[in-house]
Amino acid sequence: MILLRHELGEVLREIRQDQGRTLRDVASTSAVSLGYLSELERGTKEASSELLAAVCAGLGLNLSEVLELVRDRVERVETFSTPVSLPVSPAVDPDQVSASAA
Repeated sequence: MILLRHELGEVLREIRQDQGRTLRDVASTSAVSLGYLSELERGTKEASSELLAAVCAGLGLNLSEVLELVRDRVERVETFSTPVSLPVSPAVDPDQVSASAA
């Protein structure tokens, strides 16, 4: 099952690390507590839209940019977790199999 908070947390962490920034730095520029930002990145907390917008601003990105990255991750996970349909042969009546074998 896909948990949006996990995918969002992964995206936020990847962006921060790609920028070469620390949790403390992003928390400070976002006006979000260090502990809460850490929980967001680990996917243990759900972010309100206001909080998420503040974190995005602290990362120097638009909310839509971050959500697009999350959408891409979710789509990738859905693709990998979609069951593959296998061809199924028609049901065979066991009585017919026994009769033809005799």
